[in-house]
Amino acid sequence: MARRRKGRSVDGILVLDKPQGRSSNGAMVTTRAIFNASKAGHTGALDPLATGVLPICFGEATKFSQFLLDADKEYRSHFVFGQQTDTGDAEGSVLAELDASSLTSAELESHISKLRGDILQVPPMYSALKRDGKPLYELARKGITVERAARPVSIREFELESFTPGALAVAVVRVRCSKGTYIRSLAEDLGAAIGCGAHVASLRRLQAGPFVEAQSVSTEVLQALRDAEDFEALDSLLLPITDALAHIPQLSLGETAAYYLLQGQAVQVSGAPTSGTVVLLAEDRKFLGIGEILDDGRVTPRRLLSTVG
Repeated sequence: MARRRKGRSVDGILVLDKPQGRSSNGAMVTTRAIFNASKAGHTGALDPLATGVLPICFGEATKFSQFLLDADKEYRSHFVFGQQTDTGDAEGSVLAELDASSLTSAELESHISKLRGDILQVPPMYSALKRDGKPLYELARKGITVERAARPVSIREFELESFTPGALAVAVVRVRCSKGTYIRSLAEDLGAAIGCGAHVASLRRLQAGPFVEAQSVSTEVLQALRDAEDFEALDSLLLPITDALAHIPQLSLGETAAYYLLQGQAVQVSGAPTSGTVVLLAEDRKFLGIGEILDDGRVTPRRLLSTVG
């Protein structure tokens, strides 16, 4: 007999303002406990050093978390030039120091421009990517370095917001990028190109897919509501699953089409797109799930809510 999950049945998305010093999984576990939710998952890890937007999916929303994992992200970061660390950020040990006092904002802008667009990026050793089943950071902590294949990523925007010159020069940058981009690698690549080394001193995620910093809620606010046992107020902070799917075309279904789709069958729907993914809605606009357009024009269910009905 399958074991029943403990906790409340909670569905929706919380935009958490992840605190510094916590892993994304640790922040998710804490948030799940605050909500006393039976099921939760996060949508793309942030380094413990980093803060900011971390969407947490509860219940049925976890079925659609991949759409947030695949979404673009936006960050603001402080890059320090003149100092290279083993982790690529301020938490690591200093490997080398080189005077960066000759670096100018114009020179930095020139190097930044070369990293915009589609580029190849080598993931850092201090990352959660796995080699032979082990995260790279575990190998890195043992002093082991392994070859990592360069991966294609897209840097949609890379802007220098401010620059403070000095032996340790500091740049504040804003980056909008595709999934899988490592901001630490951008800093290290810039430092290597300039010849003085660089690392990330701070990192804040401003946006993940459609969710932005202004929507985020701190752990302190959540805990205060939990201490007051105000679950109604906590639940009111949850956003609907469809907010994560706003970039996908919607398709309204008649009663008959909805019935057969919910039985797992492909159906013909008037007005459906000719290809791609669609958000499935009942006649009353109730969200049913995600569908896919087949080559013959029929709509087939891809992922459905289990609580429909």
